[in-house]
Amino acid sequence: MFQLDLRSRVPIYEQLVEKLKELIIHEVFQKDEQLPSVRALAADLTINPNTIQKAYRELEHQGYIYSVPGKGKFVSPQAHATNNEKVKKMKKDLIKLISEALYLGIEKEEILSIITEAEQSVKGGESNDSGS
Repeated sequence: MFQLDLRSRVPIYEQLVEKLKELIIHEVFQKDEQLPSVRALAADLTINPNTIQKAYRELEHQGYIYSVPGKGKFVSPQAHATNNEKVKKMKKDLIKLISEALYLGIEKEEILSIITEAEQSVKGGESNDSGS
């Protein structure tokens, strides 16, 4: 499914969280789809099941997945602004990054192109260009 860098300074559970978020955002895992069990994923990645459990707990806390007792973990349906604090922080971080990019000489058109590329990536490549 994916590779983890065991020599990285980033903890394995954080790498796992980021990889799973990426798969969810790019709709490799569809809403309400069951994720691999802790044991199966631990065996597949040859890492401790507690590490998988910790990553799943973090994903659940962030709203990317939900638990069904006795059934497992499932991908949460996309929620628009379910976590207002997170959205506010993300907007603040984006403003900071975009300001720095403009300061470093990246043109507005290139930034808009990057945003369009990211949007198409999330939507699986479909184009919703309304012509700006």
